[in-house]
Amino acid sequence: MLLKLKKSFFAKKSAKATIPGFNLSLGITLAMLSVLVLIPLVSILIYSFKLSPSQFWKLISQKSVVYALFTSISLSFLAAVVNCIFGLILAWVLVKYDFFGKRFLDGLLELPFALPTAVAGITLAKMYSDTGMVGKYFAKFGIKISYTHIGIVIALIFVGIPFVVRSVQPILEKLDGQYEEAAYILGANKATTFFKVIFPEIKPALLTGFGLAFSRGIGEYGSVIYISGNSFKEHTQVISYVIMQKLNYVDYPSATAIALLMLVISFVLLFLINMVQMKQFKRTNNIKVKSKK
Repeated sequence: MLLKLKKSFFAKKSAKATIPGFNLSLGITLAMLSVLVLIPLVSILIYSFKLSPSQFWKLISQKSVVYALFTSISLSFLAAVVNCIFGLILAWVLVKYDFFGKRFLDGLLELPFALPTAVAGITLAKMYSDTGMVGKYFAKFGIKISYTHIGIVIALIFVGIPFVVRSVQPILEKLDGQYEEAAYILGANKATTFFKVIFPEIKPALLTGFGLAFSRGIGEYGSVIYISGNSFKEHTQVISYVIMQKLNYVDYPSATAIALLMLVISFVLLFLINMVQMKQFKRTNNIKVKSKK
């Protein structure tokens, strides 16, 4: 017994020694978070408190703001849903199958992260224009992509799909194949096996990817501004463009009010997504515990 206590004591000491300078590391981390995250957020809140409720409502209820907000949220949601569908398919193909060019395709998914958003926006706008490499084929049928809502969705899909793939891919790689085999042995078909066995396991990761893609889409600027057309009449202005427009006209109260509104919306959406993830995670764990019993 005494020997076990000594071993556990020395194990704890060695575990603590594996990460030296914890206090210093924690201090640096908190300082960086304060400079990069907390101070900008607090400054927005402080500046917003200078506005009265009537002034705040007047600023955020402008037609340009309402239209841009609706465009950003609705198209970001649509793009995130599309990303979940095709991101899941891409992750499944990359994990379950071996084929020529697999590593190249896997690396190609990092392109939206590495490519500057402005370059991506200009390239997409040119590619999907009426005379572009892809857009000219749609133009023959009277379908216009660049400078429309369709172009915005394509740009948001481009920048958001890696979030879904990289969220789901590790879960599929760690998924035990014995569950699938057991389902097949019990007589389940492929569709039942996927929706009853596999999908519950990857659902939290899929929701995480959805939340990340949706959040990225709402605040996206560089890749969207060149393909959207930024037309008030056609309702192709996004909320990030409106904020930049207010800043260019030195309208700081309006820019701050819109930024605070976007901050609240983002926090509410992320909170709801996290709540759904927690419920799903608890439900999955309960099912696993019951199956073991």
